[in-house]
Amino acid sequence: MAMRKREWIDWLKALLIAFGIAFIIRMFIFSPIIVDGPSMLPTLHDHDQIIVNKFIYRFNEPERFDVVVFHASDEKDFIKRVIGLPGEHVMMKDNVLYINGEEIEEQFIEDNNIHTDDFTLELLPGQHESIPDGYVFVLGDNRNNSTDSRRESVGLVPIDQIVGKASLIYWPFDRIQLVKE
Repeated sequence: MAMRKREWIDWLKALLIAFGIAFIIRMFIFSPIIVDGPSMLPTLHDHDQIIVNKFIYRFNEPERFDVVVFHASDEKDFIKRVIGLPGEHVMMKDNVLYINGEEIEEQFIEDNNIHTDDFTLELLPGQHESIPDGYVFVLGDNRNNSTDSRRESVGLVPIDQIVGKASLIYWPFDRIQLVKE
């Protein structure tokens, strides 16, 4: 009888340790997120399930074209692509992206029907001449249907509000792949 009790205690310890490790991984390293809406088409589809790397930005700053999840409000997280970094000027003219006056190719936009209205950083919410330190400029890949840094409700995103980097689409199975940068 004592052997059975010891076995149960060993199983209980193993389960508690497993749950503890899973909790730490989920809270601090990786987290599953479900994409809600078409704003990141064609890269991410509505209802794609992805893994977000929450650990990467503890050691590195976001880079241009990273797909990030950030707190848009207390109730809602958004997923968008980093376009502009601190100190940079962002402009879109005739469907071409310019950073600090240089044309930037966006290889992740495959659909020629995607049209982005012209804008300059100065004409957007906040009317900045360049992106301030501690902030990034984000856009959805589906520019025709995206609430992003061009909108007052989002604006420039504080780096400390970024949850992590979208790394892997794991569901549905036919879409399993690394997230394109």
